[in-house]
Amino acid sequence: MAIEQIKMPQLGESVTEGTISKWLVSVGDTVNKYDPLAEVMTDKVNAEVPSSFSGKIVELIANEGDTLEVGAIICTIEVEGDNRKQEESVDSKPSNMEVLKTEVSDAPNKARYSPAVLKLSAEHGIDLTQVSGSGAGGRITRKDLQAIIESGAIPTPQEKAEAVPTAPAPKAVEKAAPAPMDVPVTAGDIEIPVTGVRKAIAANMLRSKHEAPHAWTMVEVDVTNLVAYRNSIKSEFKAKEGFNLTFFAFFVKAVAQALKEFPQMNSMWAGDKIIQKKDINISIAVATEDALYVPVIKHADEKTIKGIAREITELASKVRAGKLTSTDMQGGTFTVNNTGSFGSVQSMGIINYPQAAILQVESIVKRPVVMNGGMIAVRDMVNLCLSLDHRVLDGLVCGRFLKRVKDILEATTKENTSIY
Repeated sequence: MAIEQIKMPQLGESVTEGTISKWLVSVGDTVNKYDPLAEVMTDKVNAEVPSSFSGKIVELIANEGDTLEVGAIICTIEVEGDNRKQEESVDSKPSNMEVLKTEVSDAPNKARYSPAVLKLSAEHGIDLTQVSGSGAGGRITRKDLQAIIESGAIPTPQEKAEAVPTAPAPKAVEKAAPAPMDVPVTAGDIEIPVTGVRKAIAANMLRSKHEAPHAWTMVEVDVTNLVAYRNSIKSEFKAKEGFNLTFFAFFVKAVAQALKEFPQMNSMWAGDKIIQKKDINISIAVATEDALYVPVIKHADEKTIKGIAREITELASKVRAGKLTSTDMQGGTFTVNNTGSFGSVQSMGIINYPQAAILQVESIVKRPVVMNGGMIAVRDMVNLCLSLDHRVLDGLVCGRFLKRVKDILEATTKENTSIY
């Protein structure tokens, strides 16, 4: 028998640390080589770390929520002496890692902050723009901030922190205690632990608001004809196809068509350049009781309304059954959020980083509208609310894009729109 170590892999060229979000095994479990051991979060990727050996789990050294340097030991495995195999680098086996979400930004390394770095900087009031990082390409690491905190020399916007030499990687894993928050807790209050998924959501939302200058605009759309068309065929469609024809499928199709005509909207910020994506992959938000997932409808511009409706149904079912895969989450270029399903009529979405925009589709409500000739009629109206990254997009292109979506939706009728 021999004891082998599993270490924190380097999940990207500039990644220097990762956070254990969830253990997938327990002490005493028997695993095979390449079986997933844990889910790990970094600022660039969320991934499952596979086992490098077949054997029995002896010790889980790191706890859920711990952030460790690349190369730090996360667990140990007991293996048969005759069956010991040389550990293979996880980086050389990308197919064995189930990547859940990737960031395509080519921004300088210093501008990429891990969840642990963002958390420490917020807790101690550290201005990250004034910190010199010791990581690859000047990247700021958790150890850089810990050294600054211990020294007491917290940098202010008027002064630049001196480069802090990094200490050797610790041999023992230390779980950093979060700084106490000034939140009074009284009898009857409920303390809810923050899960790995919630931490990842919080980190991504914080990063989006921290880095992307958000702007917002809205248009009002008359979807009376669309509502009449969908309602006239929904029962027949459900009986024939076996799933619902929702209004949301029409909106996603209209957005995909408009993105093809205004490809600037299908872009991402990459520091010294803007990446205009060729594929139109629509991310849709699907909520569970305690988390929000964003699966992707790939090549949405090539799909019919029926195909989009089927994919929305299948992705939502996977999310709620806990069966969403890494492939389902990858490659989104623009997000459409069905906030109207909750009765919302106006909202300001946070951009799904590193995308450049998110469109909120609000509730369809009946409102009195002044028609041509001054007549007042009751119409089915919906608000489309667009949040945009002003580094990438300006009001002109966004206005034209929204007008095109509006025109498509208002022209949707039984006579000129096919769902197949």
